[in-house]
Amino acid sequence: MFSNIRLHRVVALIVLICAGAWIATGKFAAVGSNQANAEAAKMADPAVEPAVILRTVAGMTPVFAEHARKISLSGVTAPDKSATLAARSTGVVASLDLAKGQLVTQGSIVMQLEGPEAVANAEIAQIALDQRERDLALAERLFKGGNTPETQVTNARSARDAAAAQLTLAKATVDRLQLKVPFSGTVDSVEVEAGEWVQMGATIATILTLDPILVKAEVSELDVGQVEIGSAAQVTLVSGKKLDGTVQFVAREASSATRTFPVEIAFSNTDKTIPAGMTAKVEILAKPVVAVTVPRSIITLSDQGEIGLRIVGADNIAQFAAIQVLDDTPEGLVVTGVPQGVRIVVAGQDLVRNGDQVVVDEAAAVAQP
Repeated sequence: MFSNIRLHRVVALIVLICAGAWIATGKFAAVGSNQANAEAAKMADPAVEPAVILRTVAGMTPVFAEHARKISLSGVTAPDKSATLAARSTGVVASLDLAKGQLVTQGSIVMQLEGPEAVANAEIAQIALDQRERDLALAERLFKGGNTPETQVTNARSARDAAAAQLTLAKATVDRLQLKVPFSGTVDSVEVEAGEWVQMGATIATILTLDPILVKAEVSELDVGQVEIGSAAQVTLVSGKKLDGTVQFVAREASSATRTFPVEIAFSNTDKTIPAGMTAKVEILAKPVVAVTVPRSIITLSDQGEIGLRIVGADNIAQFAAIQVLDDTPEGLVVTGVPQGVRIVVAGQDLVRNGDQVVVDEAAAVAQP
C-alpha cells in the first residue's frame, strides 16, 4: 500500500510539471496566438523587431438564405361584410321573413309594408300611360294622312312621356314598400315584428357575411413595408384553433392616434362556427429577403455606434460591415448587410480594427458555441 501511494505522488508531480511547461508557452488558443508569440519574442530580445505582427481570429463563411420574418400582431375577428337594413318607407309591417341566425340570399324580399294607395296609384299610372300611347298612335296616323298638324303629334308624344315618368315614380313608391337583402349572409339581429308601425329609416335588421371571415389588426410603421396584399398569415384564436389566411387589405394611411396601419387578414369559415368579435393572434410572413444567421455573441459596434459585424475579405484585411437585424431565432440573429465573398469574424472581433491584416482560422470558428 505504501508503494502505491508513492507511485501516485510521482504521477501527480509529472502532470504538474507538464502543465507548468504548457502554461509557460502561452499557447492557450489559436485565436490571437500570433500576436502573443510576437509580443513574447520582443520581450525576450528587444533588439529583435518582428517583421509583421498579425492577430489570429476565428472566421466563418456566411451561408446566405431567404428568410421570411414573422410579424406578430394582436387582432379581432370581424365579418367580411356588415349591413344594417333600414325601412325605405313609412307604414305597417305586412310580412316579415327574418329571424336571428337565419341565412338569407342576395335579392330576396324579407319585409313587405302595407301600401294599398301606392299600389293603386301605380295601376292608375299604368292606365294613363296606355291611353297616352293610343293617343300618340292616332295622332301619328292622322299626321301621315295630312289630317292633323305636326304640333298635334308633338303634344301627344310629350303627354306619353309624362305618363311614362308618372308610372316610373309610382312603381318606385311601391318598390320602397319592400325590403331586399343586399348580399348573402346571416341575420345577426331583428329589431321589428310583423304588424308594427315603422318610420322611414328605422333599423329593421343586421346582416353579416362570415365566410370568409376577417381578422382586423394593426401593424407598426416599421413593419408596414414588409406586409403586402397576398402575404401569408397564420391566425390563432383564443380557443387554440389555428387557421391559415392571406392579407387582403393594408391601409395606406396610419391612424393619427397610434401611428399604426390597419390590416385585414381573410380566412375560410365555411361552417360559420367562428363568430365576429373574437380575439386572435396573427403572424404575418414578411416578404422573403436574403439574409445570414449569425451567433448573437459576435455583434459589435463601430466607432460611430453602428451595429454590425467584423468581416475579412480575400486580402485578409479586417473591415466593419453595418447590418440590420431582421429576426431573433433560436439559431441566432438573422441579419442583412453582409457582403458576398467575405468571412465573418466570430472570435477576436473586438481585438482588431478596420484595416488590420489578420490570420483567419476557420477551424477555430467551428468550435465556437
